[in-house]
Amino acid sequence: MKVWKMNGAGNAFAIFDARERRFAPDAERIRAIAAEMKADQVMSIERDTMVDAFLRIWNADGEEVDACGNGTRAVAHLLLEETDSPSVKIRTNADVLKGERASGNLVTIDMGSPLMGWEDIPLSEKMDVRGVDVRIGPMDKPYLSRPAVVSMGNPHAVFFVDDVDAYNIPQIGPLVEWHPVFPEGVNVGFAQIIDRQTIRLRVWERGAGLTKACGTGACAALVCAARARKTDRKAKLILDGGDLIIDWREDTDHVLMTGPVELEMSFEV
Repeated sequence: MKVWKMNGAGNAFAIFDARERRFAPDAERIRAIAAEMKADQVMSIERDTMVDAFLRIWNADGEEVDACGNGTRAVAHLLLEETDSPSVKIRTNADVLKGERASGNLVTIDMGSPLMGWEDIPLSEKMDVRGVDVRIGPMDKPYLSRPAVVSMGNPHAVFFVDDVDAYNIPQIGPLVEWHPVFPEGVNVGFAQIIDRQTIRLRVWERGAGLTKACGTGACAALVCAARARKTDRKAKLILDGGDLIIDWREDTDHVLMTGPVELEMSFEV
């Protein structure tokens, strides 16, 4: 079985080719692979009779999850290299996503439409998704409160802050990740608006912790910012590991994510 270590804007993945040989690790094995390969997510490429491949995804804590934008871009790159096709379709537990090459050796993934119903996130009860009742700090004077929420195939809460580097994200992230408002947990974004076309973003990922980049987190931040009229519908997201271009298309309501992919190593097991 072939294995690739890849990253997308610094978001690190261990990817197993399970199209010819079954790959069915338990949570303990996933945690060991993630630790050994320093991966935020572990993935397996599997056969799919309807599209180019099925992508199974686990977070570093061993939990299987439905979506990973940067990881899907990395797998799209591998499949595009194999087929020499202009585009590929990849099925995840969340949706069927289309990947294609962009200029400058970048890869674009069509992430589909954002989900904005409170039950889509999901939340524990009906709330306004533009600012849910979550507060960090003293109840009468919280230093973070009312994040916007959206689902990009996985749940995201986005705090808009003046300076992302002013917050202790490893301390704050877990408090929000499993807050009672989020029965299935949540990814936590800290978004600093630079201008209408630029956002500085750091993300505490559910089940992975603070990562160098989060593709679905970047999509979520842009959608929440544009919906609040803080930015345009297309912007550059500056993450710790690199930049992503997110375009929430008005004509289709789909979110397109474009960014770099790097192959760090490959080997056989």
